[in-house]
Amino acid sequence: MKTVPKYYTTLFNAVTDALRELEQHNYGRASDLLVHGQLQAEGECTAWMEEQKK
Repeated sequence: MKTVPKYYTTLFNAVTDALRELEQHNYGRASDLLVHGQLQAEGECTAWMEEQKK
């Protein structure tokens, strides 16, 4: 069975957390979670792609 790349789970978790904040009408916090998740996942994806080149 293949494993899911870390960048996927990072982004998935950020979306899940942001949805929870949206339910509480914490729009700024939801936005912050999404931006942070996107940046973190981008870094992880870049690192993963570099590792795949080896």
